[in-house]
Amino acid sequence: MLRLGLLLCLVALPLRAEEVVLGLSKDRVAITATFEGSDILIFGAVKREAPIPEVPLDVVITVSGPSKPVTVRRKERRFGIWINTAAVDLDAAPTFYAVATSGPLDQVLTETEDLRHRVSIPRAIRSVGAASMAEDAGRFTDALIRIRERKDAYQLLENAVALDEQTLFRTAISLPANLTEGAYATRIFLTREGRVVSQFETVIDVRKVGLERWLFTLSRQQPLAYGLMSLAIAIAAGWAASAAFRVLRRT
Repeated sequence: MLRLGLLLCLVALPLRAEEVVLGLSKDRVAITATFEGSDILIFGAVKREAPIPEVPLDVVITVSGPSKPVTVRRKERRFGIWINTAAVDLDAAPTFYAVATSGPLDQVLTETEDLRHRVSIPRAIRSVGAASMAEDAGRFTDALIRIRERKDAYQLLENAVALDEQTLFRTAISLPANLTEGAYATRIFLTREGRVVSQFETVIDVRKVGLERWLFTLSRQQPLAYGLMSLAIAIAAGWAASAAFRVLRRT
């Protein structure tokens, strides 16, 4: 009876007719002293166990950096000076977030699916207690998004995923120079009529290397030594500049 029950359960499970086979141009990004950003090529194919359905497929790809709490402050001009008048604490906001789609986001993904999978930029930001801090808490989230969009830390790339023959897909995500170390979660969603039919997730590892890694580790593990070294470098640089200036005056 137990075996019969297990067999019936397996038969009742739906077969996954479409799955993602993913590739990355690189799964590690090294931050060096001369790092100026990097482009990640994300490509793959749709593996099928049945003929291609008549309803077209769409692809949504997200790349998310480590999430951290953020305090957003509102400044207003009072008596001729700018002062902070209100602040909202957001529980977690990605340090980097990009969404690339094969069509307009509101057409390839329904609101329900966006809410379930937290795909769009506003959905990726968690602000559970923000409403209790300000009546217009949503405006603080919008302000954070605008600021990070100007720095290319948040990117909405509609129609940026090329989908060939409903099978092969590819896109490129540009990572800015001011990246935060950590695991960058990369998600691929296959959608049809706005509903997610399959998804896949992998990770891009972003780490400091070389001199950048040594200085970062020193500043965290031995802050006193790091401070003394910074002070010594500043004194040496000042002395060298002063000596060079005296030589130039004599000539």
